[in-house]
Amino acid sequence: MGSILETTEVSSANVTTSANNGGGMKDSSHPYFLHPSDSPGMNLVNTNFDGRSYGGWRRSILIALSAKNKVGFIDGTCLAPSSETPDFKLWNRCNDMVISWLLNSLSREIGESVIYSKTAKHLWDDLEDRFGQSNGAKMYHLQKELSDLVQGSSNIAGYFTKIKRLWDELDTLNTHVNCSCECSCGGKMKMSKSLQDERLIKFLMGLNDTYASVKSSILMLSPLPTVGHAYSLLMQDEKQREVYVNSQFPGDSSSFMAANQSHPSQKFGNSDFQGKKNNLSCSYCKKHGHSVDKCYRIIGFPADFKFTRSKKFQAPVKNNAAYFDSEVGEQSIVNGSNGSQQLTQSQVSQLVQLLQQVKGGQTVSSNSDVVANVANCA
Repeated sequence: MGSILETTEVSSANVTTSANNGGGMKDSSHPYFLHPSDSPGMNLVNTNFDGRSYGGWRRSILIALSAKNKVGFIDGTCLAPSSETPDFKLWNRCNDMVISWLLNSLSREIGESVIYSKTAKHLWDDLEDRFGQSNGAKMYHLQKELSDLVQGSSNIAGYFTKIKRLWDELDTLNTHVNCSCECSCGGKMKMSKSLQDERLIKFLMGLNDTYASVKSSILMLSPLPTVGHAYSLLMQDEKQREVYVNSQFPGDSSSFMAANQSHPSQKFGNSDFQGKKNNLSCSYCKKHGHSVDKCYRIIGFPADFKFTRSKKFQAPVKNNAAYFDSEVGEQSIVNGSNGSQQLTQSQVSQLVQLLQQVKGGQTVSSNSDVVANVANCA
């Protein structure tokens, strides 16, 4: 009985020692440590790499792997231990996890070309050889984009984001820009200032003409500000423009409403206020809602009046109703009682020409046709 307990205690001690010393499973700073939330189906970046913009995708992958302490699996600093040691299984587990993360960050076509890579470093080196080399064609493409880039319909923030992305990608290709050597003569600082001034001029050249005054103010500063400072000044000017436009909008809206109120819709016609109509009574037709001087049975019904009953009481249409005698061709223009519409000189001339045609022998089919022609002239 005692021997069994001793054997169990020794076996447990060996497992605990292997886990603590070999794997670092409980130490979050150890490269072999995997968080419970880590899984093979994770995506390290928002956009999968499809062969374009390798520099930006590479930068995003390195940041994500560095946060998980797994960069050593792709740069070769975390080498595989001997297959006979307990650490090999832990290393192989983390290596497979990094391979899964990289495959999830690639497009289907590129992922199929590297799916049989045995280690994460081999997969990464393959991508570096195919897409990571700096060449003249890539620099030409970036410089061409920079020369053609203008603000257009973008705001200041959108335009600055586009141009800064191109600058950062160029910096990754130009190794001399990231030189870290010590310099005591100040030449490195002068080169950096010259590059900043060139980029400032390019940034200002692409702006729309609406920012001409702000560009002139920035160019008159001595020494020239950085691109970031110029961006801040332009953002302040853009915000000021938005405040000015918003402050003008309520006044324009009030003026528009006042103009509409000064010219009410004609659909109400010559009717009185609704509160007074109920107290009025016509002595001619014995109906309520209007007075005798507004009675349609006397002054004539409007052209758009809708009859609900018989039309036996329909009087001649008011407002510039015209009648012609087909026998003698004499003209008689009868104005409506309200006198709100009058014929213009050109309309009178058209009526005269129509009368001359009638006198010349042209037959008028009916008085209603002539009235329709006159109405069209009016």
